[in-house]
Amino acid sequence: MNPDTQNYLTSSIRSIPDYPKPGIIFRDITTLLGDARAFRRAVDELVQPYAGLKVDKIAGMEARGFILGGAVAHQLSAGFVPIRKKGKLPHETVRIAYSLEYGVDEMEIHMDAVKPGEKVILVDDLIATGGTAVGAVQLLRQIGADVVSACFVIDLPELGGRKKLEALGVEVRTLVEFEGH
Repeated sequence: MNPDTQNYLTSSIRSIPDYPKPGIIFRDITTLLGDARAFRRAVDELVQPYAGLKVDKIAGMEARGFILGGAVAHQLSAGFVPIRKKGKLPHETVRIAYSLEYGVDEMEIHMDAVKPGEKVILVDDLIATGGTAVGAVQLLRQIGADVVSACFVIDLPELGGRKKLEALGVEVRTLVEFEGH
């Protein structure tokens, strides 16, 4: 990605200090999503590395991963798989506990969301500690997915999430980086 595009996307993301608690800077992509040009540019940049690659499904994590993942799935002519918090899916599910920066939660996926061997790309807005993304990869693999890559708009490299995914053999792509939490 060229530096002008990277700077434009970075400037389209609002930073909110001391949210959700003191010392944290929340990176809010709703400003990027609300700017049609920035949203389009971000989706184009997320899709570009996968152009021409056979991808069966895009998996998006609740909630911003649904917005980005749906757009990426559309552009790649792939199906979309929602990964939700427990209790939100109506059919038979597989569930996994995962670590959050502030504790533990559970996410789930429909048992039949992916056929064994299907190539899946995981999409979300941000990779921080990697707890949610690692849980999503494990969940997808549990139902037979071949998770070929994970892509995020934002990387917080100091928190180490990218390295955790790469240790699982998952390629990671991000558009912009921010220092700190």
